[in-house]
Amino acid sequence: MTSITSRLVLASLLAIGSGLATAQTTPPAAPATGEAAARPAPARMDPAQRQQRMAERQQRMTERHAKRLADLKAQLKISAAQEGAWTQFSGAMQPPAPGQFQRPDRAEVEKMTTPQRIDRMQQMQQQRAERMKQRGDAVKTFYAQLTPEQQKTFDSRAMRHMGERGGRGERHGHHGMHGGPGMGPR
Repeated sequence: MTSITSRLVLASLLAIGSGLATAQTTPPAAPATGEAAARPAPARMDPAQRQQRMAERQQRMTERHAKRLADLKAQLKISAAQEGAWTQFSGAMQPPAPGQFQRPDRAEVEKMTTPQRIDRMQQMQQQRAERMKQRGDAVKTFYAQLTPEQQKTFDSRAMRHMGERGGRGERHGHHGMHGGPGMGPR
């Protein structure tokens, strides 16, 4: 079992055990008084609003990605002979289509058994690993078409982006596959 999956299984088991222990020892909550009682519970965002926010976020990400690719192309000074390699590289580096790697619906997950959830997590992890391999292969193929000077530029840009991420990707389960560390433009 991979480390992420084993961590998730362990966390799930600990949470279940902790929940059972808490359920047995926690006294009933006292009724809310004063200011806490006056505040309404936060409302959940309705699905239409959530969909709109996700579409706006996807649009911003797409625009940032296009700008980074354009900047990289300008910095590398891609020649006419390298244009085909650039087109293949930039096509492979496109972010996933909206909904392609979407989280499963919470209600759907709640209906699953623990083994089904584990299988689902492993399937999603395998899909991410396949996407990572495709992008890595595309970078290596493109990199081989660059001159030594262009390779130096590409390398320095990749290292600069690693520092900007500050480990953020690992904490959120992303491994730089949206143009992050070692993959050229972010």
